[in-house]
Amino acid sequence: MQELIARYEQMGISRKVFEYGEATIKNLTDRFAEIDSIAEYNQAKVLSAMQKNRVSAVCFAATTGYGYDDVGRDNLEKVYADVFHTEAALVRPQITCGTHALTVALSANLLPGDELLSPVGLPYDTLQEVIGIRPSPCSLAEYGVSYRQVDLLTDGSFDYDGIRNAISEKTKLITIQRSKGYATRPTFSVSQIGELIAFCKSVKPDVLVMVDNCYGEFVETIEPSDVGADMTVGSLIKNPGGGLAPIGGYICGTQECVSRCAYRLSAPGLGQEVGANLGIMTALYQGFFLAPTVVAGAEKGAIFAANLYEPLGFHCVPNATESRHDIIQAVELGSEEAMIAFCKGIQAAAPVDSYVDPLPWEMPGYNDKVIMAAGAFVQGSSIELSADGPIRPPYAVYFQGGLTWLHAKTGILMSLQKLLDAGLVQL
Repeated sequence: MQELIARYEQMGISRKVFEYGEATIKNLTDRFAEIDSIAEYNQAKVLSAMQKNRVSAVCFAATTGYGYDDVGRDNLEKVYADVFHTEAALVRPQITCGTHALTVALSANLLPGDELLSPVGLPYDTLQEVIGIRPSPCSLAEYGVSYRQVDLLTDGSFDYDGIRNAISEKTKLITIQRSKGYATRPTFSVSQIGELIAFCKSVKPDVLVMVDNCYGEFVETIEPSDVGADMTVGSLIKNPGGGLAPIGGYICGTQECVSRCAYRLSAPGLGQEVGANLGIMTALYQGFFLAPTVVAGAEKGAIFAANLYEPLGFHCVPNATESRHDIIQAVELGSEEAMIAFCKGIQAAAPVDSYVDPLPWEMPGYNDKVIMAAGAFVQGSSIELSADGPIRPPYAVYFQGGLTWLHAKTGILMSLQKLLDAGLVQL
């Protein structure tokens, strides 16, 4: 133990912070065991899908140009469809990020005159320009798609009466954001999402439902596609990429919805037949294989963060004891200064660019200045250790990731150390 303490002290984490962290971890044994149990189930689910679809070394071969007859690409999509229990899947490196995946899904399945409804309040910042809530060239609004939203009730629950009244003949697609984004509302469980989907379809049976699944994959043993979602959408540089995928996104859902998404991503008439993998198939397969374990480590880090910061007087969402449905931990720090100190700690604990000090700046797609700490092997990979948040009240920072639990632990300890050094917290 003394050697470990000395090692942390060499990294800049004091004995006081280390011992406070160790005392916190002692109370988390049962919760960590529960996370490991979920990870084991999900690992078996992924392994079974890979075995069923006869994954072999042939699947890792690189393709270029049009990418015709890409066995590895097509087989990976079968693996995803089996894991998510859907008719089809679109898993492509040509999808640049989660926002891009959501944009493809929305624009492929909404036509001029249709209406998009969010029954969970305002979507994540970057999706607001996609929809046209904030005007932008090529938004859905520019193409004649209208938008309506129903805010959550004050207790964070669904406003079922408001949703019933909002659904009309024009309502073609309902979008549900699973994770909190840059808000401090609870993340929805898959069970809650299932109840909402069932309600919406009872009001309008032919309505399509898309779930933004970012940050939620493999946190539970089931996914939104298991409870009625027509499309479940996410990013490969978050949970399902396992930290190895260098780029990409996925859309799992009905054959009709996914086929339309493929036509929108490439071109009408081409669909899923084109799209070279450029030699990254090994990373996509192996990352997906590792994802349940990586996600488990990230979730442990989130729980550790809440249990570390809540006793110090900081409001945490979720709190220290609540159930978890994504890997994000929001900590309301109360000031820009504290946000910067926290993010400096996360950056200082990174394996890449640890010497850099993160500062707030104007980022494309956001209305406020945003601070981001992410010393990642893959740029922007938020399954890796990272923390970010918009500079606005309540000055909440959103911590996520860590390719291993021990790295997530180190990052959280370092964030606390930076707050302590700045005189913004006392132990």
